Amino acid sequence: MLISVVIPAFDEEAYLGRTLDGVNAARAFLLEREGVRAEVFVVDNDSTDSTAEVARLRGAFVVRETVHNIARVRNSGAASASGDVLVFVDADTTVPSETLWRVAQVMSRPDCVGGALDTDYRPARLSSKIYLGAWRVAGRLAGVAQGATQFCRRDAFDELGGFDETLYVGEDVDFYRRLKRLARQRRGHVKLVEDVRVEPSARRFDRWHFARTLVWTNPLFVLLFRRRRSAWRGWYEEVPR
Repeated sequence: MLISVVIPAFDEEAYLGRTLDGVNAARAFLLEREGVRAEVFVVDNDSTDSTAEVARLRGAFVVRETVHNIARVRNSGAASASGDVLVFVDADTTVPSETLWRVAQVMSRPDCVGGALDTDYRPARLSSKIYLGAWRVAGRLAGVAQGATQFCRRDAFDELGGFDETLYVGEDVDFYRRLKRLARQRRGHVKLVEDVRVEPSARRFDRWHFARTLVWTNPLFVLLFRRRRSAWRGWYEEVPR
């Protein structure tokens, strides 16, 4: 088994270093425990800061993608990777050292098509803590998982055609739903890993007005406008750096 970690990044110099430090610790833990190697690709989405340099200094392969579409950025990373297991990690997400080891354990079962790691948001605002807690419960009830850290088999990714590039947001949830459907067709399953949780940045929830994040994370708003780029410029381009 070879695991390929794909990290999409646009102007993430302030967060990427910590993410890569965590990923590299997870690579070392995986190699020590299982003898399994992992490679890391950072897809630089035409950044204006030192994102690419931060990635290279920490030993990651850097892929450049100029089109600002998160699904395309993820797909570009997957196209460059050579692993038979793909792990997608957001550039502002801190991962525990056991992360890749748990992925390898889960994927050692031939009937497992892929899955995701549970999240542990830690916002400063009480309102955001309550909202994100409810969001997490709702996601479980709906059987979906966001893309802070998702993983799948390469052949499953290829069969699904990767992430849907007609979507400007919600591509991770859409991919997970299609992955679950494929798993049922193969009489397999997807796995939500709950004993190892990753910590995505809560910067939007900490620095933006609560009403703003409430609108942009509303499932109905996402469903109605996920194919409209103009509706999401602020979500990506105005994110606190």
